[in-house]
Amino acid sequence: MDILVCNTPGTLSYHEAEMPVSEEGHSIIKIKRIGICGTDLHAFEGTQPFFNYPRILGHELAGEIVETDRIDFQVGEAVTFIPYFNCGKCVACRNGKPNCCTSLKVSGVHIDGGMVEYLSVPSYSLVHGDGLTFDELALVEPLAIGAHGVRRANVQPDEFVLVVGAGPIGLGTMEFARIAGGKVIALDINDARLAFCKDKLGVEHTINGLTQNVIEQLQEITGGDMPTAIIDATGNLRAINTAFSYLAHGGTYVLVGLQKGEISFSHPEFHKREATLMSSRNATREDFEHVIRSMKSGQVDPKTYITHRVTFSQVKDEFESWLDPATGVIKAMVSLD
Repeated sequence: MDILVCNTPGTLSYHEAEMPVSEEGHSIIKIKRIGICGTDLHAFEGTQPFFNYPRILGHELAGEIVETDRIDFQVGEAVTFIPYFNCGKCVACRNGKPNCCTSLKVSGVHIDGGMVEYLSVPSYSLVHGDGLTFDELALVEPLAIGAHGVRRANVQPDEFVLVVGAGPIGLGTMEFARIAGGKVIALDINDARLAFCKDKLGVEHTINGLTQNVIEQLQEITGGDMPTAIIDATGNLRAINTAFSYLAHGGTYVLVGLQKGEISFSHPEFHKREATLMSSRNATREDFEHVIRSMKSGQVDPKTYITHRVTFSQVKDEFESWLDPATGVIKAMVSLD
């Protein structure tokens, strides 16, 4: 079968590899769609934490079951899967948090991922397609990341929620903050993406961090209170550190985005707010199921996100262009039909 390998930062190459073989506790999927995410782009740039080379990228995936040992799944069934493979035994797993297992292996990050024609995955990770299309199924995972961040923030109806970063993960976070009843504020430095928030997602409040005074805008929008929930989806150190000053007293700050450095903030300012700071890593089956229900009920239209389409054979030549904001890419989708 054909595979695409990221050999070193900035280099991709196609190779032939052996087909995966049957293995106890595993299922084989014929890959039909691959969504390109920020993790893939950061790996290509060489800025992705927890990463080494060479690596087969790809974890936003959908396909058909070729082989499975699960009696509740059928050969030929359309599926996605939870691409965070956990041990089931550590303290996190025992406490219902497999998404932050102490020995977690994320497909396409710690182990080779889905830029292949066929992929073997642990059978426990399978998720029923439930009538969704391959395009929709490939978008469940990135949307689940946002849904998990919103659940971590415990967003309440009519609460002002500031989402920093209007990339694919930030956009999904906005959607699920809205579904939770929050009043969403989008903050980014790209006017095109802020326009997407307004026009496609119906986000009422948008702020450009380069051309507008963010604190003044937030005070005006919130009636002087400031947002009680902030969710960072940038993974940008400066953006993460700056957003501490945007938080309401008694508020919660959730870091979905990830960067390599150390965050810093004023202890007195943070302390007097009695603020809560937490990270949000990956997602759980509960989040995947929430996303699928939201798609099926029409609360989320995943097709909105797909701005670029390529075949598997075109990925190598097109990939670098998706790093350029000028291309207007929100989500590039790879087809293997």
